[in-house]
Amino acid sequence: MNEQVVLEISQVSKRFGKLSANENISLTLQQGEIIALLGENGAGKTTLMNILFGHYRADQGSIRVFGQSLSNHSPEDALQAGIGMVHQHFTLAENLTVLDNIMLGTEPLWSPISHRRKARKLLHDIASDAGLEVALDSKVRELTVGQRQRVEILKALYRNVRILILDEPTAVLTPQEVDDLFTLLRRMVEGGLSIIIISHKLQEVLSISDRVVVLRHGRVVGEASTDNVDRDQLAEMIVGRQIERPTAIPRVAGKNLLSLQRVSVHGSRSSRPLLDDVSLNVPASQITGIAGVSGNGQSVLADVLSGMRRIDSGEWLIDGHAVSTPTPKQLTTLGFARIPEDRHTHGVVGEMNLWENLMLDEIGNPPRWRAGLTLNRDAARTTAEGLVKQFDIRCSSTEQPAALLSGGNMQKLILARNLARKPRLILANQPTRGLDEGAIAAVHALLIEARDRGAGILLITEDLDELLRLADNVVVMHAGTLSEPLPANNLSQRELGLRMAGSH
Repeated sequence: MNEQVVLEISQVSKRFGKLSANENISLTLQQGEIIALLGENGAGKTTLMNILFGHYRADQGSIRVFGQSLSNHSPEDALQAGIGMVHQHFTLAENLTVLDNIMLGTEPLWSPISHRRKARKLLHDIASDAGLEVALDSKVRELTVGQRQRVEILKALYRNVRILILDEPTAVLTPQEVDDLFTLLRRMVEGGLSIIIISHKLQEVLSISDRVVVLRHGRVVGEASTDNVDRDQLAEMIVGRQIERPTAIPRVAGKNLLSLQRVSVHGSRSSRPLLDDVSLNVPASQITGIAGVSGNGQSVLADVLSGMRRIDSGEWLIDGHAVSTPTPKQLTTLGFARIPEDRHTHGVVGEMNLWENLMLDEIGNPPRWRAGLTLNRDAARTTAEGLVKQFDIRCSSTEQPAALLSGGNMQKLILARNLARKPRLILANQPTRGLDEGAIAAVHALLIEARDRGAGILLITEDLDELLRLADNVVVMHAGTLSEPLPANNLSQRELGLRMAGSH
């Protein structure tokens, strides 16, 4: 690590209405250093980085990059100053190819020649080195969530930046892909790159960073060399108290609440089925975990179980009775709940207020907040305020548009809407992605509580520690097929990883 300071953030503050997102934050970054910016959901980490990258303007404070003042700047100005950012949420044009998305903005619009061949070669080399292979000619709309995240990382690595901001860059990567990415980042750091990484995965933070800076309620509350702290100490620094994730105690399975029997789904452009002769049972009083590398059919299965995709062959059974493919509304009426993988697209309506989002599942069902045709807005707001407090959703008020929530707090909103009505079956698809240690422990406790009162839970997650900690049984998904259920207490992460790779 070089002693040269490449970034100075001094006394930066930012408010959104009554909410103070950043309060007099100061930090420095040296050449060849990796800083991990840590904090609870809503602590102000992403806001600070969005100020640095030019998406927001600070209310006060100053920023110096390589000794030059940077103020009232745009993302284009930040890039020209040598700052790149990989956003937590996708900033991709779905109608364009992967190659076009990555090249977008790197060539003048009036240039008579596009250097696509050179760009393709460079991207192939970067992708191979990082283990982030993705088909460059595929349209983004055809990609899975995991593949889109890889495109975002490649888009940043393609640009010749000297300071790189990574906001939850490994959220959908496998452990092997994370290792490959970190190997590449270390090599780039040796060449003089400086990195600020936002991550809730504390083990990764310990593996990749030189120093941690901790925010709480918009203020810097701690700083330490990574060599001098462990995971438990980091968790306590972040939330201000000791954190212990709950572990599920095995329970006897109840009746099957939902079953799929020999279900297949065929893609429009692929000869291989997206789901191939899949059979699955979700019993009451059990957490059934699904393990798999992103892109092996988990998203398609989740769409089927949410009523958003019809099956081409096979059979649905609910409470032991065969039914045609139900609609999302029918499933909600039957007491089913879902925590979707993509919270922005399928989890919330960003333009609607928090209290409106929290009551969405009540519409069309036996209402608590309506009398006749009249919506009791006061009752809805009161209920929403209780859920905001219960689930610790950090917001300015329940009148705030959901789009202004941080990613973790948006996830808490979705959890509140679904779990508060005590559903009897829960589809939890990546339920703790982007959450801090305290929030993860709270979500795990809520899922265990739901299982213990008799709910059946289907848990789809790429976090193997989470899977083995919570699940009663695990099925492995590979190339659109499902394995037989395996008792979770007999599995190791190594064996599970081998099965995910298709070796069994």
